[in-house]
Amino acid sequence: MAGYLTTHVLDTARGCPAAGLEIVLYRIDGDARRLLRRMTTNADGRTDSPILPKEDFATGTYELEFHAGPYLDQIGTPPEEPRFLDIVPIRFGMSEPAHYHVPLLLSPFGYSTYRGS
Repeated sequence: MAGYLTTHVLDTARGCPAAGLEIVLYRIDGDARRLLRRMTTNADGRTDSPILPKEDFATGTYELEFHAGPYLDQIGTPPEEPRFLDIVPIRFGMSEPAHYHVPLLLSPFGYSTYRGS
């Protein structure tokens, strides 16, 4: 089985997918962070394709950056200066060639994640 990575974002404050949220994927090698992809969520809060497809998969440490601040601005969440949540980083490891799913459950003042399927 070849590995790959997917993600999605749910807006738990509004009870709907978070459409139009930018996600950036990095590979972490020691102190170095290498940009792999930038994608934006669709109407279902998902990316249109895996954020790390099978042909690019490698085990190791990765980081997803969820650009929550601009999304919260876009949906009309009252602004703060600075905003409590702006960029939400999630650093995780992929140790075997499998399907990894790392979603974000987001509200203006909190978030959670888990390894999904």
